[in-house]
Amino acid sequence: MRSNRELLEVEFDTLWLRDDRGRLIEPGGGGRRTAPYIAIGAVDDGWVLGFAAELPEPVVGEMKVLFADEPPAADVARPPRPLARCEKLLRQFADAVEPRDGPTYLVPAGTRIEVDADIVRSSDALPVSLRCQDLELLNWAEEEWKQLLDGELGPWAFVMDGDRVVSICHSARLTDQSAEAGTWTDPDYRGQGFAAAATGAWGELLAGTGRTLFYSTWSANVSSQRVAERLGLPLIGWTWTLSAHEPGAIAT
Repeated sequence: MRSNRELLEVEFDTLWLRDDRGRLIEPGGGGRRTAPYIAIGAVDDGWVLGFAAELPEPVVGEMKVLFADEPPAADVARPPRPLARCEKLLRQFADAVEPRDGPTYLVPAGTRIEVDADIVRSSDALPVSLRCQDLELLNWAEEEWKQLLDGELGPWAFVMDGDRVVSICHSARLTDQSAEAGTWTDPDYRGQGFAAAATGAWGELLAGTGRTLFYSTWSANVSSQRVAERLGLPLIGWTWTLSAHEPGAIAT
């Protein structure tokens, strides 16, 4: 059984690409999250670190030293002591450094809840109405929505109200070893458990693939954390990222 540290390492590789040095790189499309300058994962058995490819080696080395003797976090949701020093180091190269943080959860096999609503899965025969949704409301571009329905972006599950999609869980990141849930719920339908039901149905679609399934969010997104609570997802750890607003500002 994997430790929380090993699981968070897998999740980092799910969210971001790496070069041959193990550095985080700009993915250049494919729907993957832009790599931060540093990602710091706190788990009960240590730290997981990721550094952008464009960071100078001396800066990376200094940040590694900061965490080398840092004991595991007693509270993974508490900012790590070296975080402020890392931010200061990055401000030598970037005018504006944006910190973000949030929890990562595991989606175990068998995760599901029941709701009084219809669920359509990517494995089902697709209703014609799915091709005629209000994509602006759903926050999807037309071409990406077509790719999603055509099965090019991995498994998904929708909660429906008649012909209307009111909640979505899709494969926001998908690798051979893992997948990351991406969720959305119509504001008029929130608080009814629909996002949790869609996430559980998405997990069932992937359960037989051998992939490790993740659900992560930001600390400011309380409603997304409530989805995890409703599903009873186990917390793996907490991730902090430091990103610059101007990627080209860092000198190599």
